Parts: sequence; C-alpha cells; structure tokens
Amino acid sequence: MLSFAVILVLGFLLGMRHATDPDHVIAVTTIVSKQRGIAKAGLIGVLWGLGHTLTIFVVGAVVILFKVAIPPRAGLSMELAVGVMLVLLGLLNLTGVLRWLQQKFTPGSELPRVTHTHGDYVHTHRQGNALAGHPHPDTATPQAWLDRTFRGLGPYDVLRPLIVGIVHGLAGSAAIALLVMATIGDPWWAIAYLLLFGVGTIAGMMLITAVIAIPFAYTAQRFSNWNRGMAVASGLLSLGFGLFLSYQIGFVDGLFGNHPQWTPH
Repeated sequence: MLSFAVILVLGFLLGMRHATDPDHVIAVTTIVSKQRGIAKAGLIGVLWGLGHTLTIFVVGAVVILFKVAIPPRAGLSMELAVGVMLVLLGLLNLTGVLRWLQQKFTPGSELPRVTHTHGDYVHTHRQGNALAGHPHPDTATPQAWLDRTFRGLGPYDVLRPLIVGIVHGLAGSAAIALLVMATIGDPWWAIAYLLLFGVGTIAGMMLITAVIAIPFAYTAQRFSNWNRGMAVASGLLSLGFGLFLSYQIGFVDGLFGNHPQWTPH
C-alpha cells in the first residue's frame, strides 16, 4: 500500500514538473500574452492541462493495456506536431491574427464594459447591451467573482488552449506510457500513475500561466509599449523554438530520412 501511495504522489509531482517543459511554457506564454486577467490566464492553463491529460491518458492507456508498439517514425511525427504548432502560434501572434480571432469569437469584445449592481450581485456587460435594453432579469445574475473571471471568455478562448494541450499530449503520450510500462509492472497501477501525472500537469500549468500573466496584466494599461513588446517577443520565441524543434526532429532525429531514430524520454 505504501509503494502504491508513493507511486501516485510521484506521478503528481512529476506531472507538475512536466508542465515546466520549455515547449509547454512557450506555447502558453504565446496564448496568455493576449490576456489581461490573471484568473482567466489560470483558467487557460487548466484547459491546456485538461487537453494534455486527455491525450496522455487515452493514448497511454491503450499503449499500456494492449502493449502497442510505437514505430520510430510515428513517435517522431507526433513530436513534430508540437514544433509545427509552435511555429503556427508564433506566426498568428506576430501577424495579429490571434487578437482578431479572439475578438471575432468573443461576443461583444470590441465594446466597452459597464458595471452595476443587483442587490448582492455585481454585474458587468457590454455598453451596447445597455443601450438596447437590459439583457436579463435581476434574478438571473452570476456571483461577482464568476462574472469577473469568465466574462468575455468566448469559444475560441476555450478551444485554443484545449487543442494546444491535446497536441502536446499527443507528442508525449507514447514516450511517457512506454517509460511507465517499463517501470511499473502492474498495468492498473501504471494507468493510475498516468492519471495523477495528468492532474499534476493541470495544477502546474495553472500556476505557470497565472504567473506568466502577471507582467502582461500589469503593463497592459500602464506601459502599453512594453506590453506590445512582450507580446511580440513571445511570438518570436514561439516561432524560433518551433523551427528549431522541427529541424531537430525532422533532420537530426531523421524523421525525413530513411533511418529515423526515436528514443522515448
């Protein structure tokens, strides 16, 4: 029983450490560079972690339970997806497409906000709604902290970190599953380890995104030039690291050659 508990705790802690991998941090930095709230940035980290955990758990469970052999070219191809995604995130950030998409799929994001109270509730909505008439009865208001955290969170804001997390999980799922299977003999213990590993990754990424968002939120109103500079820097970093990763996987590791070399790590 003690060894089982140790395995679960280790899985959680290693999951938190896994969240600090450079490609993960660069990806979420590019995403949260457009956010102005620390709470919403933390939520983005949770969504990224959920997508990552979903892929790790599903693919890892299949590999462990059915002892699926992963060919080197398939393993490298999954890792290449991360490099391509980082390049895409960097380009979208630098060209302003990320901001356009966020405004496009967040209803009313281009309108100024007005705030007023309903008894014990504080409600915020777009000014355009106020001009057209109040959009809801007094009894249909969320609590203040829910309103502050989730206002303006459109489908694009939700799907983007979730999909990025899924891609990252796809790249690492096979390697993590193979290493766990080689270390833990019992497949059900191995799956429990994967689950706690995913929970640790979610917690770690939530903390990381909240911390990363602090300078962006602080400089958004006070130092707009610095804020724009940091956003451009995050885009360049994502683009550069994505190109480096793609080159490493495609040519150094041999994905585009005749003898690919893939070592799970």
